[in-house]
Amino acid sequence: MSRKISAVAAAISLLASSQVYAAPKNIIYMIGDGMGPAYTTAYRYYKDDKTTKVVEPTVFDSILVGMAHTYPDDNTVVTDSAAGATALSTAKKSYNGAIAVDTAKKPLKTMLQMAKEKGMTTALVATSQINHATPASFAAHNESRRNYDEIANDYVDVKIAGKLPVDLMLGGGTQYFIREDRNIVSEFKQAGYQYIDDLNDLNSLKSVPAIGLFAKKGMPHAIDESPLRLTNMTNKALDLLDQDKNKEGFFVMIEGSQIDWCGHANDIACAMKEMDDFAQSIELAKAYVDKNPDTLLVITADHSTGGLTLGADGDYKWERDVVANVKASVKTITQKLKDSKSLEKDWVALTGLEYTSEVAEELKEAKSEGDKALFKAINEQINEASYTGWTTGGHTAIDVQVFAHGKGREDFIGSQNNTQIAEKLISFIER
Repeated sequence: MSRKISAVAAAISLLASSQVYAAPKNIIYMIGDGMGPAYTTAYRYYKDDKTTKVVEPTVFDSILVGMAHTYPDDNTVVTDSAAGATALSTAKKSYNGAIAVDTAKKPLKTMLQMAKEKGMTTALVATSQINHATPASFAAHNESRRNYDEIANDYVDVKIAGKLPVDLMLGGGTQYFIREDRNIVSEFKQAGYQYIDDLNDLNSLKSVPAIGLFAKKGMPHAIDESPLRLTNMTNKALDLLDQDKNKEGFFVMIEGSQIDWCGHANDIACAMKEMDDFAQSIELAKAYVDKNPDTLLVITADHSTGGLTLGADGDYKWERDVVANVKASVKTITQKLKDSKSLEKDWVALTGLEYTSEVAEELKEAKSEGDKALFKAINEQINEASYTGWTTGGHTAIDVQVFAHGKGREDFIGSQNNTQIAEKLISFIER
């Protein structure tokens, strides 16, 4: 009897281990560019239901599993998006500005390229231009992130087993893909890709391969024009990938690109709208995993931007409602106030803040000094009123969070290097 029990136990153990180590069929990799821990904390307070005593958790809280270190391989400690994305896509550290190349500027194979080699369907989604640092580091190789035309060329020229590397692309960047010297969109069309350039036409995409480019460079900020543009692109991408029914599965990288851009501007209302768009995209991805248990969702950031703090100048508070009442990015508010015929009316409408005599004097003086001074004055008013602090207009070296949901999530628990996130995902792709 004991031998039978031992045999059954061994069989159960073998079955359990095979389930644990079986690789997920599909991988959804989401990167919140610039999204340090202070951003997810701020977002929790931003979305809080003030009618309840408890601060409600967000989707980030429900899937948090660990932290990641973000330093590059050039002794600077603080990474840029290119080196960060290279680490997250290739499992190799490199220098700031590197697009999937090592410190000797030699190409590094990316996990998207490995997925394509394995026969998986591949996709990139971003609110920046689709050839910006993060998406580029999954499908191109270049010594400098600033070589946008060359990077766009790679999306056609760097083939995998004779095929184009990315089956679905959604984002901005028409000026890099339709140029006087080369029309890459035409080349995509010749290769059988459907092409659209209006976000309102997303539903016209019926299958992969496809490409949608919805702005000359990056798409407008969520707070200014399209509050759910990443959410809508994510929904369409997952729908197309699900319909594709590729037996080898799919790999998609989805970037909340402009969390970082708002952080560079120290624009808290802009950042929270980008966080909301990213969070709703995550909700869609999480729901997809729940319906498709052979799918793994992993989310992280490449770095944190701006040195964001909640509570500034020694005051123990953060005014969420001030942030929520701002109706446009500081960049847009600056342009509108610059041309305003009624500063008081437009100030109140755009910021929700009181137009005091002190505010009036500061804005009028700033207007006379030019756009840069006006931008700074508006930003300071919003940040002071909301008790939002910033330490820099650049990046910081703080560790970032790691989130995971679905098959294989347990592999990402704990403190790890950003390259280890990539190592684990690559091991799933190659399994």
